[in-house]
Amino acid sequence: MVRESESGLPVEPVYGPEDLAGWDPAGKLGDPGSYPFTRGVHPTMYTGRPWTMRQYAGFGTAAESNARYRQLIAHGTTGLSVAFDLPTQMGYDSDAPLAHGEVGKVGVAIDSVDDMRVLFAGIPLDRVSTSMTINAPAAVLLLLYQLVAEEQGIPADALTGTIQNDVLKEYIARGTYIFPPEPSLRLTADVFRYCRTALPRWNTISISGYHMAEAGASPVQEIAFTLADGIEYVRTAVAAGMDVDDFAPRLSFFFVARTTLLEEVAKFRAARRIWARVMREEFGARNPRSLMLRFHTQTAGVQLTAQQPEVNLVRVAVQGLAAVLGGTQSLHTNSFDEAIALPTDRSARLALRTQQVLAHETDVTATVDPFAGSYAIERMTDEVEAAAVGLMRRVEDLGGAVAAIEHGFQKGEIERNAYRIAREQDSGERVVVGVNRFRLDEEEPYEPLRVDPAIEARQTERLARLRVGRDRRTVAAALAALAKTAEGDDNVLPPMKEALRARATVGEVCDALREVWGVYVPTDVF
Repeated sequence: MVRESESGLPVEPVYGPEDLAGWDPAGKLGDPGSYPFTRGVHPTMYTGRPWTMRQYAGFGTAAESNARYRQLIAHGTTGLSVAFDLPTQMGYDSDAPLAHGEVGKVGVAIDSVDDMRVLFAGIPLDRVSTSMTINAPAAVLLLLYQLVAEEQGIPADALTGTIQNDVLKEYIARGTYIFPPEPSLRLTADVFRYCRTALPRWNTISISGYHMAEAGASPVQEIAFTLADGIEYVRTAVAAGMDVDDFAPRLSFFFVARTTLLEEVAKFRAARRIWARVMREEFGARNPRSLMLRFHTQTAGVQLTAQQPEVNLVRVAVQGLAAVLGGTQSLHTNSFDEAIALPTDRSARLALRTQQVLAHETDVTATVDPFAGSYAIERMTDEVEAAAVGLMRRVEDLGGAVAAIEHGFQKGEIERNAYRIAREQDSGERVVVGVNRFRLDEEEPYEPLRVDPAIEARQTERLARLRVGRDRRTVAAALAALAKTAEGDDNVLPPMKEALRARATVGEVCDALREVWGVYVPTDVF
């Protein structure tokens, strides 16, 4: 009986030379660090140094999150990854009516430069790489980060990190959008232009398939829709007058790692190959770094279970191994208790230790791309690539990623796959250990981390003090200048930075843009 992969592709019980008949290793593989980058974007990969070990964290107030970051750094993490609460992600202040009940819940509340200053207090920003999972208001949070770095006396060219800044996937899978697609893409292009000169080492976007996977996308859908979004961003920047080699080297991607290790390794290898070909053949990129698909990986939160949560430690280890064997540049391993609540200090430390075991106690860092030439992996890589390219053609036939979003295409495809997965789990065809098989009669008690509900009141008080203590006229003038720039074609980031420097809040800056650009209202087509 032939099994099917997560993407519905056949998985044969045995692979052999006949599965690679007519296969061209030179064209398909190349050397590590060279076109088409199937084997990795660096010649030495982890034999030179391991991947960046990030831990995604943020909850409650800036002070509480700062304490968690300091602990992670002390335990050996080499990169911070900031989670923001929903009001911040949506461009609202903590005292906005729509923010009620959500302040500090799924991430840290950041309302102004005052909060950002507390968030990174005592953390040398020139010696840590920071990733910020923020999309619609990504430019705002990036500028707040730069302002804090300036206060620390750190030059802009010393700052390294990433903002997610991928609003297209918000329309597809998450929903934390603010503006309609056209001004959102304009804002993305403005970030590209700004960072080219102001923050030259910053990764200006992390084009994300992770959230599509969490919504139910298969591996093929994940890379197809993510790369289609990437093509849309590149087209937007080129149409705005930028040379592709001026910004493409700073593009990055963000994928999931599931427990289906073989297909995940094939997925990462296929994605690198597709992107290299697109950038060279469609956009004429000449800089080899423009052809490299560099990506961060997070283990699959959607596969964590609240039942027998300790089993998640095993899942995360397998998922992390898949990411490493697939050649990720940085990795976040989920904590075993995340299906229940925010991670405790102990579980966050265990998640980091999982990466450290992979890096220092196994031999996966001893050689580059150890699966290269495997009959199974090479065949699966080809099949994932072909299926993803076919799906990308369907997006193109609809007019590109934005047009396909407006047709509801990506969302519909993902929802159908999510429904298939749910039915297979309900029927027991898809085994989930501890959920539909190997269950306990009685679950063992677990005490989760809980966020103090008084955080919202404390953030509201901080905002009140900020508004009293700042120069109202300066803030009003800066916000008016931002709105005027948004009405034209000039880059909005310089006046945005001045408004934030004057202690305008995240919500006030986003409101100024809402007044000019409007807000996105989705249309259901199903």
